[in-house]
Amino acid sequence: MEGGGNGTEKGMVCVTGGAGYIGSWLIMRLLERGYSVRATVRLDPGISRHLILIFRDISHLTNLPGASERLHIFNADLAKLTSFDEAIDGCVGVFHVAYPIKIEENEADDATVKTLVDGSLDILKACLKSKTVKRVVYTSTAAAVMANKTGLKEMDENSWSDVEFCRNFKIQASSYIIPKTLIEQEALKFGEENGLDVVSIIPPMVVGPFTCPHLPGSISLSLAMLLGNRYGLGFKATQMVHIDDIVAGHIFLFECPNAKGRYICSSHETSVHDFVKLLSAHYPEFEMPAKLLSETKEEKAVHLYPKKLLSLGFEFKYDLKDMVDGAIQSCKEKGLL
Repeated sequence: MEGGGNGTEKGMVCVTGGAGYIGSWLIMRLLERGYSVRATVRLDPGISRHLILIFRDISHLTNLPGASERLHIFNADLAKLTSFDEAIDGCVGVFHVAYPIKIEENEADDATVKTLVDGSLDILKACLKSKTVKRVVYTSTAAAVMANKTGLKEMDENSWSDVEFCRNFKIQASSYIIPKTLIEQEALKFGEENGLDVVSIIPPMVVGPFTCPHLPGSISLSLAMLLGNRYGLGFKATQMVHIDDIVAGHIFLFECPNAKGRYICSSHETSVHDFVKLLSAHYPEFEMPAKLLSETKEEKAVHLYPKKLLSLGFEFKYDLKDMVDGAIQSCKEKGLL
């Protein structure tokens, strides 16, 4: 699905949540491919988009190659209806990445959930109003697939997290799982009912280099044993994908004419013990938390099967070592390690 018009070869696309980890890397790759990009960032209410450079450090976006000619920044907030309309109007595609992540909270407040779902649906309504948007790629999460009581060790796009199960048993990170699950379900439903082409991409833990000034949550979690943060070991068993692979997946699904529905984009799974072995082998200068590891039971990650995405011709390019190398290098460059 190649874009056209708007004075560029590829056309104009909108990336919501442009200042974040995935959003900023996606903008970089879209600019490289010849797209013009409208990026939305969230600021305090009332701040004009002309003052964004003053009130928020987004130099990691404005300094990108091609940004001065083909990147436009807009202020928008999921809690403020119609705030995305201006950024979306005239675009050929929208990458809806924005989400105010608060994984630490277990309780899912109903009012907050409604605000997040309504905000995402408002973005889709803006796409309809534009009459120019050909496809929306929504960034979901593996958390919208795996939180259920099935006990399955292999899941695909037919698997959904059980919202009531998460509520009733106060599953860890329900404040993240529940809204993300409902948003994806409602977005796909809205697309079907209104003739809007909506595709969702489902990443697991995203690891690799980063351009954003803050430490991405997924890097904080994956490198917890090195960064010494509140997550302890970070995880017992998990799935991972390189930042460049998940971003390539977004662009691939936008451009692929046969894309439809949900797509898992997960390339590797690992246990904490296997991950530590990799770290120890390639980064012996870091001391591993031996006592904590000895007390941690070995677990095998649930397999998220990306067969549907691969069947369209998509190829993963990076392995676990690439992910770790990129993440550690960026942490060193920013003085975090």
